[in-house]
Amino acid sequence: MAKDWKALLAPRIALDGATPVYLQIAQTVIEEIRRGRLAPQDLLPSSRELAASLAINRKTVVAAYQELETQGWLSTSGTRGTFVATQLPIMAEESAPSALKASRASTRFAGRLRSGVEIPTVYPTASSICLDDGIPDTRLFPAQSYARAYRQALLFGGRRGSLGYGDPRGLELLRVQIAQMLNAERGLASAADNICLTRGSQMALFVVARIITSPGDKVVVEELTYPPAREAFRAAGAEILRVRLDDDGLDVEHLERLCRRNTIRAIYLTPNHQFPTTVLMKPERRLRLLSLSDQFGFSIVEDDYDHEFHFRHRPLFPLASVAPDKTFYIGSMSKLLAPTLRLGYIVAPTKVIDRAAQEVLLIDRQGDQVTEAAVAALLSAGEIRRFARKAVGIYRERRTHFAEALQTQLGDELSFRPPDGGLAFWLKFRDLRKLDRLERSSGRLQFLPSRCFGDGTASRGLRIGFAALDRKEAQTAIRLLRDGIVG
Repeated sequence: MAKDWKALLAPRIALDGATPVYLQIAQTVIEEIRRGRLAPQDLLPSSRELAASLAINRKTVVAAYQELETQGWLSTSGTRGTFVATQLPIMAEESAPSALKASRASTRFAGRLRSGVEIPTVYPTASSICLDDGIPDTRLFPAQSYARAYRQALLFGGRRGSLGYGDPRGLELLRVQIAQMLNAERGLASAADNICLTRGSQMALFVVARIITSPGDKVVVEELTYPPAREAFRAAGAEILRVRLDDDGLDVEHLERLCRRNTIRAIYLTPNHQFPTTVLMKPERRLRLLSLSDQFGFSIVEDDYDHEFHFRHRPLFPLASVAPDKTFYIGSMSKLLAPTLRLGYIVAPTKVIDRAAQEVLLIDRQGDQVTEAAVAALLSAGEIRRFARKAVGIYRERRTHFAEALQTQLGDELSFRPPDGGLAFWLKFRDLRKLDRLERSSGRLQFLPSRCFGDGTASRGLRIGFAALDRKEAQTAIRLLRDGIVG
């Protein structure tokens, strides 16, 4: 019976892979011969036929056949065609041609890699609409002001000879500016020595996980949480425990029960705009959390990832403003300005920051001092404060419009509460089967899958950002969302 070469080869050929296509074809043919599914004297399709069936250039197939013939796996008999050779070679690795041998070595090397964790991400493409998890609209970024500040910082650094290695904690000038901002606007009592700059808040989370967690330690996260933070603690060897959530934030009574049954090393939480649900942790629960920390001796990792964005009231001060001795406070300038800046920070006691700096030396050496100097100049000049006020006004309007459009288009299918702060909505589905349908056939829409936030026992929903979409883009996104839900 004739072999279906398209069915055989097409699923195993990656046209955009790192290994050349002709070598992939050659490897597949060799595998088929080794497994006995191709026998000596079996006829292969002509190079023209195979190229047409795979929709590739005929020269690629010719190169594959030549490679196999050179190795002794195939033979050509005039006009009769190309056959599996009668006398097959003994496949010693040393005798393999260098290109194919390198490919096999690469495969063996990949097999030695430790297993990783797939962390879902979303980002816009030309053919899709991205309902992100709550990022700013980078079109609002004050690019001209930043470009001037960056240019001046670069020129000044060049003249002063200060473009070399520096303090792994980050540029002192920016650490001073951030400390002043945190003290004035968030109630902290910090100085430059209490701050370590990182390349975004995710690096800050990774560093904190590394310095406070040993293999086997138990770390508590909210039952719905930020997946990369959870996995940063897992990567440090932590065992993850989950604490329940409700409309008032973290369930402190459940946390106490966990503490009585386990030795808890740390708890990671997002109390101001809980990720992903956007709920605000109530003041009385915050006080109870701090009391439990005193009682059971666990540390608090507080991720205040978008503190600046509040629409209805003045934000509550962070936990770190009340208990700086037991809190690792993590923040980000990237969320306010633009994710591409990669500028986060850790606030903690001086000895902790010194330990964090040691970890930075191992993985990054230091941040981008020119970027840090430019941001420091913008902070000092009040540019960032003015930009924040402007951005919050725009996002407040977009939040209102997004909520109205959601209610009009999907009020029968969803329940939601417009967030008091932050840049995303949390959508609860009245019928979870429709959420499943949406996730199976999302089409042009990109969004984080509902199951990535928890372990399947917590209530599922969708977190979708609104800030990066103008009015027209939001209407299109919600229409596509409705199409995916109701069909």
